[in-house]
Amino acid sequence: MADKLEKARTVLVLGATGGIGGAVARGLSRRGWRVRALNRNITKAAKTAAAFEWVEGDAMKRLDVRAAAEGVELIVHAVNPPGYRNWGTLVLPMLDNTIAAAKAEGARILLPGTIYNFGPDSFPVLTEDSPQNPHTDKGMIRKEMELRLKAASDAGVGVIILRAGDFFGPDAANNWFSQGLVKPGKPLSAISYPGRKGIAHQWAYLPDVAETMIGLVERAEDLPAFAVYHMRGFIDDNGTKMIAAIRRAAGRQALPARAFPWWLMTLASPFVPLFRELRKMRYVWRQPLQMPNDRLVAFLGEEPHTPIDEAMATTLNSLGCLPQSAGQIGVGEGLTPAKLPVSS
Repeated sequence: MADKLEKARTVLVLGATGGIGGAVARGLSRRGWRVRALNRNITKAAKTAAAFEWVEGDAMKRLDVRAAAEGVELIVHAVNPPGYRNWGTLVLPMLDNTIAAAKAEGARILLPGTIYNFGPDSFPVLTEDSPQNPHTDKGMIRKEMELRLKAASDAGVGVIILRAGDFFGPDAANNWFSQGLVKPGKPLSAISYPGRKGIAHQWAYLPDVAETMIGLVERAEDLPAFAVYHMRGFIDDNGTKMIAAIRRAAGRQALPARAFPWWLMTLASPFVPLFRELRKMRYVWRQPLQMPNDRLVAFLGEEPHTPIDEAMATTLNSLGCLPQSAGQIGVGEGLTPAKLPVSS
């Protein structure tokens, strides 16, 4: 019985040093889960979260993932190549290794999903069942990831996918907010906005995404084998509300907002993989986008939601975009994401 209980509360996190992987790992740890994390440099990784059980290994090596997954009930697959480098050769093999380990252990897989596997034909309202006709390389890989996970679920592996809009928040890397709207490590001098006034856009505060994923995990036994949900997150319904939130957090209502330099993306895309992929996703800023969360709310009862002003102050402070004095405004106690009840 003791062995079964330990297995039922043990999770392997791939990508625990990343934004979403780290947030999910910390949240599960707070709920009493034993968190095991795979990393190629465990000495360095352990400095980010000493409480985890760090296992040295490479997500690209099947035997490493298999060994790290021994005895786990859940595998969080939140690992991605940095800066969009080598996506075509790394992403799918890593997922295949996770699937193989999950099959061997009878573990469930948890995947943070995105909007990139949807093409413009599915806009402006994306539901869990909208057709996936991506126009980008990353989108096609994302679609294939979900297809492989669906095949795994048909073979008996439980799968949870939570799709959300563009991430923002502390430790969120490779995202539009920190690489488009603001410049990390520098005081705010202007806001660069990729969209247009009047065009709705969907955002997701990373701590809220993590809390939602954990809420689904805590009720995994009530889920179908292949469970897919959408978060509503924060909807900027007219293309001005994210700008306004940044200005309020900075305490500077006159902070200038400028058009995003798409022309620079075009010039630099042959040399910078990140810019190339961002340019291909321009359609998400030219068309309205919303993701209803009806299915999620019907299951969980609510969606964790941090008020936008609190989320923005925390985000900008973590990115080093606020002066020290301003960075303390609204940051700290009370600035945790809305919590779901911890199940007994």
